[in-house]
Amino acid sequence: MMKIFQMIRQFGTQIIMLVVNLILYIFKGIQYLFSLPSLIYTKINLFLKGSNVVIKESLIALLICAIGDLFAGIVLGNMTFFLKTYPGLMVIIPGAIGMRGNIFGSFGSRLGTHLHIGTLSPKFEISDILTENILASLILTMILSVLLAVIAYIVCFIFHFKCISIFDMVLILFVAGLISTIIMLPITMFISLKSYENGWDPDNITTPLIAAFGDFFTLPSIILSVILVSFISGIYLIKLTIFAVVMIVVVYGLIYGYTNKGSLKNIVKQSTPVLIVCSVLGAFAGGVLNTSLTTLLRNQTLLTLVPLFSGESGGLVSILGARLSSALHSGLIEPSLKPKEHTVENFSIIIALAIVMYPIIAIMAETSTIGFGGIGVGYPNIISISFISGLILILLMILVVYYISSISYRKGLDPDNIVIPLSTSLTDSISTVILIIVSLTILGVMVI
Repeated sequence: MMKIFQMIRQFGTQIIMLVVNLILYIFKGIQYLFSLPSLIYTKINLFLKGSNVVIKESLIALLICAIGDLFAGIVLGNMTFFLKTYPGLMVIIPGAIGMRGNIFGSFGSRLGTHLHIGTLSPKFEISDILTENILASLILTMILSVLLAVIAYIVCFIFHFKCISIFDMVLILFVAGLISTIIMLPITMFISLKSYENGWDPDNITTPLIAAFGDFFTLPSIILSVILVSFISGIYLIKLTIFAVVMIVVVYGLIYGYTNKGSLKNIVKQSTPVLIVCSVLGAFAGGVLNTSLTTLLRNQTLLTLVPLFSGESGGLVSILGARLSSALHSGLIEPSLKPKEHTVENFSIIIALAIVMYPIIAIMAETSTIGFGGIGVGYPNIISISFISGLILILLMILVVYYISSISYRKGLDPDNIVIPLSTSLTDSISTVILIIVSLTILGVMVI
């Protein structure tokens, strides 16, 4: 009987302890829930204090980038005549815009890295590093202009899109590339060198600003080159002669770049395969847009949003790519498979910037459409489209950028030549698909 009483007492004691522990656990849980806002506020406050300069510099650059992208969006939104008169033009536009950002964004990133490690002076002085980077950018522009034209023509052929001739497409992109290069080379050097000289981190502002200027000048350059090429369209012999000269110049540039000694060879050799992949992705993005061209022409806000969304996404991704590249070169982060504290901090900065920027560009797209007499899709709709599409894209791309950076660095390749062009091109193509899908989902019957 005593054993039974002891068992009952032990069981009762255990029940009481269980109840007490449960009450304490619930109390701690309630206490934690009540303290959670304070903890979140403290963590956010610490994050903002630690990243204040980066966020401020990047946000200013992204806002300026948004203005350039808005101009590109307005131009694209009013290119109805050219898009209808010159079939296939839409296929080359994303690739052409992306190519400017890829080539000159990488150029700026390389200059930023050289400035950080002290191998380049922020003064405007002739040096081997600067000369080789300028030549590499010019050679890559010529090569990629021709390759993008060929790839876009193949895409049109495969998907049975109506298209202008291959001669016209090559000449349009080559002339547009030369016009853009003449403008973009001095702008890129000025932004990179002057930002560093004035105490700004080029990694935070160079690539989005360069992308903004690239977006700003690319579409007008394409329109101007279309007009110039149209003057010789009826004179076949002249067109064929100019085409032959262009091909000779491009082949010579490719041979010169690959046979040259020093960093010029490394830049051209490492960048060309990556930029070919980028051109394929850009042409794919153009094909997606061309497939949805009727929908986009009926909903002008979406057409205006395309360069804004692509440009801002590319800007965010390129900021992350430039920062990770410099951190790898400087030894601040290790190229490990698992992102560590400094890397996660960079991820958080990009996500914070994305949360701010995507609603802003949506408002800009809708306001400009209404301002120019177009019919918008409504602020709630366009903000939802931009914000949801943007977060899906950025959460995916921050991991893609990190692993491209780490793997390329571990393989002995320079991330400056690979990360920005490859990641921004992936961003362009993926962003187009995500934006179209989310738009169809949110607007439903309206855009079908």
